[in-house]
Amino acid sequence: MDSKTLQRRRSTNTNKDKKLKRSEVLAKKKIIEKLIKTACDEIDHLASFHAFHHFHRNGLSVCLKSGRGNELSSPVKNYIQSLLKLNMEGPYGSEWPVEEKVKRREMVDPEAHYIFVHEVANLNANETATMLTTNEVSTICVEDSGPLVGFVQYRFVLEEDVPVLYVYELQLEPCVQGKGLGKFLMQLIELIARKNSMGAVVLTVQKANLLAMNFYISKLRYTISSISPSKVNPMMGIEKSYEILCKTFNDEAKTILEDSE
Repeated sequence: MDSKTLQRRRSTNTNKDKKLKRSEVLAKKKIIEKLIKTACDEIDHLASFHAFHHFHRNGLSVCLKSGRGNELSSPVKNYIQSLLKLNMEGPYGSEWPVEEKVKRREMVDPEAHYIFVHEVANLNANETATMLTTNEVSTICVEDSGPLVGFVQYRFVLEEDVPVLYVYELQLEPCVQGKGLGKFLMQLIELIARKNSMGAVVLTVQKANLLAMNFYISKLRYTISSISPSKVNPMMGIEKSYEILCKTFNDEAKTILEDSE
């Protein structure tokens, strides 16, 4: 076989390999897009986890309900804004006015999924008092549920070509914090992520929010992601006020979202 013929065959084989790789990439992309769409389209992620419909521990009794960003009533929107301001104005500091506007837009996005936490109706008012005013919470009631005391907002998105469940918000009123409810909700979130074949749960935490950082890293075993600002080009000297944390569920997600050089 002469050298020109050999070169042509090698070139042909190389082109075939490239086409095969491109087709594999496209096929994988379609699978991931379908995963995310299926997860987004599911109406009630709670339906598969009956054990997580209620939380009765440490003197606290609440029930959980699902929701969507484009279906929020005006009282619920007001509640979300009030609780965000109560919990996050301090950690964000001077960044809060701008961030608050961003969160208001995110709040009503059709792709925003919610888990709302309601007090169980007819409990002693003294046991369920909140730091929000009575007027803000007294009208927020769904069926046999009492007023809201917190919520989780999450979406199904791509991060570095990995399908993930991204927790946009986990907000609880001060009176229900420290009783295991936050851990309970994150366990549910991780189950929802796994059921929908997501590669990880990802979230953003303000560095100034030391309690939240400790909660996720020390108690729930989340790690600072390789895509977090502190891990991306740290030598550039550009500091951000937040970290991106993650918990991965497979080797590919771990390699991309956790491991860094």
